[in-house]
Amino acid sequence: MLPGMAAKPRVAIVGAGNLGTALALALQRAGYAVEAVIARSRGASLRKAQALAKQVGARASTDLSDVRAGLIWFCVPDAEIARAARSLAGKIEWKGRVALHSSGALTSGELSVLRRRGAAVASVHPLMTFVLGSRPSLAGVPFAVEGDAAAVRVARRVVENLRGHAYSIRQKDKAAYHAWATFASPLFTALLATTEQVAALAGVSRKAPRLRMIPILLQTLANYAAFGPAGSFSGPIVRGDVDTVKRHLRVLRGAPVAREVYVSLAKAALAYLPGKNKRALRRELKSNRRKGRRE
Repeated sequence: MLPGMAAKPRVAIVGAGNLGTALALALQRAGYAVEAVIARSRGASLRKAQALAKQVGARASTDLSDVRAGLIWFCVPDAEIARAARSLAGKIEWKGRVALHSSGALTSGELSVLRRRGAAVASVHPLMTFVLGSRPSLAGVPFAVEGDAAAVRVARRVVENLRGHAYSIRQKDKAAYHAWATFASPLFTALLATTEQVAALAGVSRKAPRLRMIPILLQTLANYAAFGPAGSFSGPIVRGDVDTVKRHLRVLRGAPVAREVYVSLAKAALAYLPGKNKRALRRELKSNRRKGRRE
């Protein structure tokens, strides 16, 4: 902790989007006083900040003037972090304060303008997805943390109070870390959207696939959690069923994007997971990829 900083410092949240909202609510539940929610500008941004501020007993503003909070947490899009830091740099005295941002891909260096003014800075990224209308618990969530030693100590204490798990990450690893996170959620969602397109080829009505898939999806995740990737892998590739894969590839000509996804994921399965007849399956995938490009 910084000298003189309370065990649970007052917090100002910059940005009232999905992450900022979830974080502000979680901090309040953990016993932190959220003093202010800072909006980018007047209009829609300020209205969102006002709505969030009302929920957590804070005030909404477009700058940090008169804010006493010792912890300023930037919850704005990646491209806006450095700009927001620059715009707020001259609004308050930064010495003795901690500034955090929650980008998964960018490092604490995005807040360097505040570091030069005396703040201790760090990046603190929760490995969790935040979407409109959802308020996920942060209990049990891993947080990747890097930055100045003093800011890291404060961040770890906050994460502990949120009942999450903080761990250190090197700055050079952040881009790969965020790519991993993107595979785990946004691209997984893209895969689910692709499965709905394939369901349409099977004559399933537009609204039905999601409900029908939920049981197998939940069981797959349960199997993955219990047995790991190899132990939870099933289907034609693990059996080495080349004829079934050929049938899949033929019917997927009706959904070319889905076929590309199928081929890519099947190649990944052959590289990382157990299976029979791998050489024959690789030949079939290679042949069908060439056919798909010609069509």
